[in-house]
Amino acid sequence: MGDIVHCHCQTCRKAHAAAFSSVAAVNDTDFRLLGSEWLKYYQSSPGKRRYFCTNCGSQIYAKRDNTAHIILRLGCLNDTAATHELKHIWVSQKAGWYSINNNLPEYARFD
Repeated sequence: MGDIVHCHCQTCRKAHAAAFSSVAAVNDTDFRLLGSEWLKYYQSSPGKRRYFCTNCGSQIYAKRDNTAHIILRLGCLNDTAATHELKHIWVSQKAGWYSINNNLPEYARFD
């Protein structure tokens, strides 16, 4: 699993009903899904599908066309990820009521 990135884009904030979404990239070859019959997806933007649980509605991961990885939503994990926080992205769309209070790099967009 890749490093943790906190995404503050408007789409992630609305999809997760939160100030940001914490995600990590996982290579397709390292990702195995059990219970896929519980998943559905919607295309949130051209070429990007967001997969969610049909039972509880939680977002599990996202997948962009022509990539070799998925974007795992860390809020759905039962235990902590063995990785570290890397950065905040899309802070140009950050919720006005939220303040970032750590020393991670901040990027206006996906850099």
